[in-house]
Amino acid sequence: MKKGYRFEIELIHKLWEIGFAAVRTPASGVMSYPCPDIIAGNGRIYLAIEVKMRSSLPLYLSKVEVNGLKEFAEMFGAKPLVALKVKGLGWRLFTLDMLVESGGSYRIDENTFYRGFDFDELKGLKQLRLSN
Repeated sequence: MKKGYRFEIELIHKLWEIGFAAVRTPASGVMSYPCPDIIAGNGRIYLAIEVKMRSSLPLYLSKVEVNGLKEFAEMFGAKPLVALKVKGLGWRLFTLDMLVESGGSYRIDENTFYRGFDFDELKGLKQLRLSN
């Protein structure tokens, strides 16, 4: 089983557990159209999610990748998110404005990682930072 697929499925289970219907979009990275890894919604909030896994930080994302996620989310009416799982640190979720611009790319470093939000915040148990 492909490693990326395993983490996408893990994230889908977490989203269902907190009340979001979620599906994997297997066309991600294969089509010429922008396409996130996961689409999810709970009737109030709709999400377009790019899923990443790293054994250590930082994570770099290309501007093309981030702009494609943003373009898809705008067309679909969803909030674009990056979900990152770091070995030993778990999952954190990031809006695009949380990403640090770094030359020709964006990055999530250790400082940025801890500013990301968790599943309790996404579920609405904490103050939600996804509002417009």
